[in-house]
Amino acid sequence: MSREATNGVPCGARVLTLDTMNPNVRRVEYAVRGPIVQRAVQIEKELREGVKKPFTEVIKANIGDAHAMGQRPITFFRQVLALCSYPELLEDNKFPEDAKKRARRILDACGGHSLGAYSASQGIECIRQDVARYIERRDGGISSNPDNIYLSTGASDAIVTILKMLVCGEGRDRTGVMISIPQYPLYSAALADLGAVQISYYLEEESCWSLNVTELRRALNEAKQHCKPRVLCIINPGNPTGQVQSRQCIEDVIRFAKEEHLFLMADEVYQDNVYADGCKFHSFKKVLFEMGPEFSSKVEMASFHSTSKCYMGECGFRGGYMEVINMDPQVKAQLTKLVSVRLCPPVPGQALLDLVVNPPQPDEPSYSTFMKERKAVLADLAEKARLTEEIFNTVPGITCNPVQGAMYTFPRIALPQKAIDKAKEQGLVPDMFYCMRLLEEEGICLVPGSGFGQKEGTFHFRMTILPPTEKLKVVLQKIRDFHLKFTQEFS
Repeated sequence: MSREATNGVPCGARVLTLDTMNPNVRRVEYAVRGPIVQRAVQIEKELREGVKKPFTEVIKANIGDAHAMGQRPITFFRQVLALCSYPELLEDNKFPEDAKKRARRILDACGGHSLGAYSASQGIECIRQDVARYIERRDGGISSNPDNIYLSTGASDAIVTILKMLVCGEGRDRTGVMISIPQYPLYSAALADLGAVQISYYLEEESCWSLNVTELRRALNEAKQHCKPRVLCIINPGNPTGQVQSRQCIEDVIRFAKEEHLFLMADEVYQDNVYADGCKFHSFKKVLFEMGPEFSSKVEMASFHSTSKCYMGECGFRGGYMEVINMDPQVKAQLTKLVSVRLCPPVPGQALLDLVVNPPQPDEPSYSTFMKERKAVLADLAEKARLTEEIFNTVPGITCNPVQGAMYTFPRIALPQKAIDKAKEQGLVPDMFYCMRLLEEEGICLVPGSGFGQKEGTFHFRMTILPPTEKLKVVLQKIRDFHLKFTQEFS
């Protein structure tokens, strides 16, 4: 007879099993690093071990990791970070004086003059002041209070923290969070983890992935039957869809949020990545305040930015910030308490963020190199955005909207019925089957559209435009050839 421990676990059995673990964690899915990427890593290992494949390398176009794709770091940023990491270099005359000045200022704000010391939980004060000044410049002088700035471990950490603050209730009173479909799977994963209710609203693919308030209202009204909608999340410029919202659209969204008493979350990490003619980035905060006190004094909002995207691409440093607007002071005290549990965001990431929001000025020695490098990265991305749309739209069965901004394209693929049937036989979603075949045959790693959400009966994939131009041309040509071959095979 098996003895049982007092807590109900059979003697000798594991305490933590799939059956006893947190069920919310089991529900979490994150397609950007899902089964396709795991298989890509295996294939890379096989190639190193000499296994013959129809290709010599795996090209990972699945994730917006600029430096992994060969983008060069901005010289000034790395100079200052080197000086901060190894202060003895401050005596080296190879470094420009403005880089040394920035490094000294950052080190003076660190405990023991070292990046290795903890900082205040909300982030180093002088860096929060610089972030506030950056926001004021960006938004044409609209005031920003450093006390409303929270530095974070990339934008992701801040997004999850705010969601954690907002989720409450049981059953039909559970918090509902509106997220766009297609969406960046951080949102669906965080909502599953927190046990919140996902309210999906669909972007209009036919009009370049635009956002329509009529669709927001439909999604909200349907959701009211089974949860309490409290939050509206917007990604602008869009991931995975690459659209840039018009000012009119942002105004409409703000009016909707006020009418429906929703907390707004504005994910603006791609704010420098705008390529299409006639498109311009408008921050939600700027539009909110320009709509007047009826909105600016009432709508509660958090906006997010990061060092991982734009022209910087410094993903590994995990630098970011959020600004909270109209947050109840008592709730803000609870937010500060919550972030203090993790002690502080990485201090090197905070230092990098400071350089992003306080770059070299025209009268400083590093300015011309900095501007040249920044412009080159953004011009290169704009050219790759144009090239991607152009080439995909020459392929029968692939339809690609203009890549107006961000770093991705989300083309629609027409799949033959036989391919859909074959995928079902193998227990796979059709675009997962397509992407897995592409990986095995061409060595190209993409993420199926099903990982981001899509309208029933449509199929897509997400691809980053980050590979170097010549490699991107190879990738696009390989996808073109594969699609034609795949379509022929299953026709």
